[in-house]
Amino acid sequence: MSLDTHPDAEQFQISLLRKASAAERISRACSLSETVIQLSHRAIRRANPELNEQELNLLFVTYYYGKDLSEHLRRYLNCKAA
Repeated sequence: MSLDTHPDAEQFQISLLRKASAAERISRACSLSETVIQLSHRAIRRANPELNEQELNLLFVTYYYGKDLSEHLRRYLNCKAA
C-alpha cells in the first residue's frame, strides 16, 4: 500500500495498468524513466551552475553509475578530444 495515495485511487490505477497492453506499459515505463532522468539532470545543473555541459553529464554518470565508470568515460572523452 502506498502512503500518499488513497486506497481507492491506488486500486483504480492498478486496474488501469492491468488493462493496458504490454506496449502501453512499456511506453509508460520509458516515459517515467525519461522524466526521472530529466529531473535528475536539472537538479544537478541547479546545484552546480559553474559546470559546463560535459562536466554536468560526467557528474550524472558519477551519481547514477559510479565513480569508476565516470573516470573511464572522462579519460575516453579527453583522449577523443585530443
